[in-house]
Amino acid sequence: MLIIGDVVARSGRRAVLNNIGGLRDEFGAEIVVMNAENAAGGFSITPELALELFDSGIDLMTSGNHIFDKQEVIPFIKKDERLLRPANYPENTPGNGLFVGGVNGHKIAVLNLLGRVFMAPNVDDPFKKADEMISSIPDDVVIRLVDMHCEATSEKYAMGWFLDGRVSVVVGTHTHVQTADERILEKGTAYITDLGMTGSYAGVIGMKREDVIERFTKFPTKRAAHSKGNIWICFVVVDIDEETGRANSITRFRKEIA
Repeated sequence: MLIIGDVVARSGRRAVLNNIGGLRDEFGAEIVVMNAENAAGGFSITPELALELFDSGIDLMTSGNHIFDKQEVIPFIKKDERLLRPANYPENTPGNGLFVGGVNGHKIAVLNLLGRVFMAPNVDDPFKKADEMISSIPDDVVIRLVDMHCEATSEKYAMGWFLDGRVSVVVGTHTHVQTADERILEKGTAYITDLGMTGSYAGVIGMKREDVIERFTKFPTKRAAHSKGNIWICFVVVDIDEETGRANSITRFRKEIA
C-alpha cells in the first residue's frame, strides 16, 4: 500500500498526476491512497479533479476539515464512495467516512477520522467513532487503513496505540510536515504521525513565504497565495500480510520532483 500525504493545490496535483504511474511500478504498489483535503486551490477538491486523480492511478481518497469548502463536492461525495470525509462529522453529513470493499483484487477498509484538539471540538469523539466503525468491518477484511487528520501529535499517537492490532496502518495528516517516527507498533500496526505534504516546498506548508511572513508580522493582512517550485511528493509504503492484516514494514519517502 502506497499512502500519499496532503496534496496541495495545482503543484501537488500535477506531481501526483505526472508521477503516480511510475511510483506504483517502482514500489509494486497494489493499493494507492491519498489525502485530497487541499487538492483544489488548497481547499477541498472538485468532482472534475477527483475523477482526474482517480483515472491517473489513485484508488481511494481521504480528506479532512476542508472537504466541504467547495460546495460542488457535496453531490459527488454522496455518490462516489472512493472519496471519504471524516467519519466523526455529525450525523447526516453528506458522504461516508468508511470505505469497505474490493480494490484491485484485495478486500480493504479505509477509515477517515478528524481530531478535536486545536481544530474541531464540535465533531464527535474520534476514539468512540473509531471503535464503532472498526467493529462494523467484516472479519474477513483484514487490510485496514486509518487516516487521522488532526493537529496534535499526541492525539494522533494516542489513536495509533488505541487501534494497535486492530488495523494495519494508522497515518496522520493535516500538519503538512513529514515526521521521522514511522514504526511498527507492538501488536503489528504500522504508524507515522504525519505523512507530510505533496506540493511546493518553496514556501511555508505550501503557501508563499512572503505572504506567510507578512501574516506573522503585520495586520491586517491578505490571504496567503500558494508557493511555486521545489516540488516534493511525500508518502509511505507499507507492506501488509494479507492473511493477518499485520504490517511487515513501513518506509517513508520524500521525493523531489522539480
